[in-house]
Amino acid sequence: MRIVPEGARLEGSSLIAGFHGIGATGYWTVKFLITELKARRKCFIDYEYSPAVASQVEGRVSTPYEVFVAGNLSLFKAEVSPARERENEFYRQLADWIMSSGVKEVALVGGLDEGLRNDGNRYKVAMTSAFNSLGGLPSEPLFEEDRMIVGPVASLLNSFEMNSFPAFAVLAYSNTERVDPRAAASAVEFLSKRYGFTANTAPLIKGAEVIEGELKMIEEKEKRPAGSVYS
Repeated sequence: MRIVPEGARLEGSSLIAGFHGIGATGYWTVKFLITELKARRKCFIDYEYSPAVASQVEGRVSTPYEVFVAGNLSLFKAEVSPARERENEFYRQLADWIMSSGVKEVALVGGLDEGLRNDGNRYKVAMTSAFNSLGGLPSEPLFEEDRMIVGPVASLLNSFEMNSFPAFAVLAYSNTERVDPRAAASAVEFLSKRYGFTANTAPLIKGAEVIEGELKMIEEKEKRPAGSVYS
């Protein structure tokens, strides 16, 4: 793993990172915040086994792994997931760089199967021992001890826990079968309280309503009797 430009640091910032997982919650949270906070691109993560993909964003090439900054916040955006056989290596190297970059704490964002919801909370939080020792998140709902976190969030939490680094995860309840902007809105609202910024989540809620409306139309169409003259 190589950082471009070499020696780039995130001194004193809090890093928010999200990935493609349940509901694409983490990915869309970070992508939304980059736009909402007008963050500027700080550096690139050049990984030897990155997928060979690129896209165009606002007149420039968007690479697979980039870090943006806005005030005292840094945001890690992962456009794609690393090859499955290289996932552990990638996230361990990423964790090592984050811990050496000057970041003071990390907020990981992920989705949580809404079918597991057993209360009225929109999200649950998990934190490392180091983060908890600094005060933690005393008023927030904790992730249950009898359940498992999987994927990139788990890999990074493991690395941060083993290295006594302050980090936490906010896991928003999400639909497991589609992109869920409503879950991303829940994560954004939590992060805005934590880090003291203002974010208008109306576009995310609107996106959720559009998706939900389209699914309802499909469901109603499927319920119509066979041979209906309506389409």
